[in-house]
Amino acid sequence: MSTDTAVRPRPRKQSLNDVRAAIPESCYQRSRARASWAVLQAAVLYLVPVVGLMLTDRWWALLVLWPLAGLGMAGLFVIGHDASHGALLDSRRANRVIAQVCMAPSAHVEAAWDLGHNRIHHGYTTRQGFDFVWHPVTVEEYQAFGRAARIRHRVEWSWLGSGAYFLRSVWWQKMWRFNAPGKRHDAIVRDKITLGSVLVVLAAASVVLGLLTGGWVGVLWVPTKLIVVPFLLFVQIIGWTVYVHHVAPDIRWWTRRSWSQFNGQMESTTIMHVPWLVNRLWFHNIFVHVPHHVDARIPFHQLPAAAEAITAAYPDTVRSSRLSLLDYVRATRVCKLYDFEAGNWLPYAAARS
Repeated sequence: MSTDTAVRPRPRKQSLNDVRAAIPESCYQRSRARASWAVLQAAVLYLVPVVGLMLTDRWWALLVLWPLAGLGMAGLFVIGHDASHGALLDSRRANRVIAQVCMAPSAHVEAAWDLGHNRIHHGYTTRQGFDFVWHPVTVEEYQAFGRAARIRHRVEWSWLGSGAYFLRSVWWQKMWRFNAPGKRHDAIVRDKITLGSVLVVLAAASVVLGLLTGGWVGVLWVPTKLIVVPFLLFVQIIGWTVYVHHVAPDIRWWTRRSWSQFNGQMESTTIMHVPWLVNRLWFHNIFVHVPHHVDARIPFHQLPAAAEAITAAYPDTVRSSRLSLLDYVRATRVCKLYDFEAGNWLPYAAARS
């Protein structure tokens, strides 16, 4: 058979390796100084409001310190998330230790997070039946729900429900409740025991502090003030952050057969421009999300440069917008159910027919 008539494989027009090839090598350079400063900054921004909460019960101070503690916990978590990907430092061991420490205040089991987030969410972003993070339900699935499940879905997919969704679906079901089979099982159990023991000690210390400073009322009040409220604000912040990264009227989810790594990482993620100070203090470029999904090995301080390179190479593919709470509220009104075959978000009204 001549070479002219031989059957050749079709070239891939959309390959994630081609996208990675467009990223300059300098974007993979890690910095021990930048990493150390980020960890120190995140720790200070969390501990300062927590200490403030220990020293006061004035209502106006609590209204300031609680959001700052929740944001501080989120800042630590974002740095821990970077370390869990192995992107913060060159040392694998150092990355894991930093990840465990930074995720401890938000009660995240690093070994379980590594499986659920790093392997599954990043490995199968927005693929039907695989990516469990904000996975939409179809009209048929919603119609099969009982009354309680429908109410829960309406709450979690409302503009106020992102924290409730993250707490139940990600933090509880896919991390604390979940035990992976096989070789990951023991590591996850060990992390749960270690972190659980630390959390019990901290909770006990807050109870003792409450008893010494406020009697039996303080036994309930101090743990609530120092631990529970900042944690609930944290899950609201992180749940909302994950939502805006992967849910919007123009962000598509894919059937199993139509999904590809290029689709999931390039077409179903976004870059959001957030206020400089907010990004600098707490979010560490996590809203520059497209390059993070293209290659999670890129450290947080190199994400903007990587985003510029990817956008220059794929200007018609990369989604970019300015963060808007109004757009978020609009998305929560439109993005309720999903038609995977048509690639469209649907309102609840679609389930009435």
